[in-house]
Amino acid sequence: MGFCEFAKAQAVLGYAARGARLSGLPATVANWIDQGLLKGHKTPTGRRRVEAEDLTSFLKAHEMTVPPELEGGNGHDVVVVVDDDPGYLKAIVLTIERSDLDLEVVEAATGVDALLEIGRVQPTLIVLDYSLPDLNAPEVIRRLLEPGRRLDAEVMVVTGGCRTRRRSSCGGWA
Repeated sequence: MGFCEFAKAQAVLGYAARGARLSGLPATVANWIDQGLLKGHKTPTGRRRVEAEDLTSFLKAHEMTVPPELEGGNGHDVVVVVDDDPGYLKAIVLTIERSDLDLEVVEAATGVDALLEIGRVQPTLIVLDYSLPDLNAPEVIRRLLEPGRRLDAEVMVVTGGCRTRRRSSCGGWA
């Protein structure tokens, strides 16, 4: 997540929290989630994540103004590209960016970063390297499909190949 995207997300959540204080609701998104008022989940690092759609519904239900950043999305589809090899990552990202498709590309280099970005941007496509330093593709997909999580994206698993001695670790995908 770039600094501008982070700042925008923080501003939206801060705006929602200020509106909540005026409505007599708990003042933080974390409290809303912990008390079951707002649907969300905790990341492996203990942070809370909320779907934009759920936050929008929550704000409307509590008669709070919905910031423009949450209304109507960003107008185009998002692709999350996950690869720990900087060369492959750059090649995939450039290929997508130079296409005629109107796609926003978000990058991640590890499985955990991928899970965080996927939860944040709700992509329509995930291009996922099979072998990552922390989680492999089946582990990432398994976590995306855990109960209570929503995955509305196509997943394309890619690999640079498996060495002969490691072929069994690729689950027969090579």
